[in-house]
Amino acid sequence: MVDSITSAFVDVEHFLGMSRLDESTWGFEVTERLITPGRFLFGGCGLASGLVALEQASARPTIWATAQYLSYAPLGAHVTVVTDLVVVGGHVTQARATTFADGREFLTVNAALGTGELTSPSPWVTMPDVPDPEDCAPRFMPRRFDNSIFNHVETRIAIGRPFEELDGTPGSPVSALWSRVPGHLEPSAATLAIFGDFVSGGATQPLGRNTMGRSLDNTIRIAALEPTEWVLCEIHMHALSGGFGQGTAFLWSRTGTLLATASQSISAKFWDPLTQ
Repeated sequence: MVDSITSAFVDVEHFLGMSRLDESTWGFEVTERLITPGRFLFGGCGLASGLVALEQASARPTIWATAQYLSYAPLGAHVTVVTDLVVVGGHVTQARATTFADGREFLTVNAALGTGELTSPSPWVTMPDVPDPEDCAPRFMPRRFDNSIFNHVETRIAIGRPFEELDGTPGSPVSALWSRVPGHLEPSAATLAIFGDFVSGGATQPLGRNTMGRSLDNTIRIAALEPTEWVLCEIHMHALSGGFGQGTAFLWSRTGTLLATASQSISAKFWDPLTQ
């Protein structure tokens, strides 16, 4: 169940609880709604915090950004995001956000921000034909997911199997989730970075077993932004070898606009929902 704290209109800066400390520095606390079931900052929220800071510092929208996770920020940690506008060009700013938890560096975000003129009238990929979110079954999370970000983001299964139907039978590497933060109608690059981190659990579907994924990196590439309450996260898993997986997500608006693509490398392992 989604917590009532998100029932009113929110933007991603409010959702993260960020505040600007000075010209180049932002801060927030790792609260329950920002953590994984392992009780540390959800990777997508880490990348999102860097994008909030970089977009405000540069006064330009995100084109592309990638996060490298060096360590973790536990529940209750005080996080500081420090921006560096390394190169400011006529159309593009190349920048970096270095993120610290209680003074310890744990995350680096590199990004390009800016705008151009050349635009294709439509994307060169197509949204899958899936039911509307109201016609899709809610994704009920195991108890180990309680008291985490999954209590504050609503998801519905558009393609794939629910947790209770994962019986070890291999399935398709392609799955899809309708996702929303209730009350949030205008996706930003930072919002999409949160949804893009759902790739970390994508190996569950092709393996047919519950997996836990921890992001090593997380990349977001923005295509176009338009108001939409629900975002379809279409996940394609590419490979899993030696405990590490790779996958990509296409992020779609309800009307079929390609909002962004996301990709990441994941440290993956099995977990038993009956014992955890």
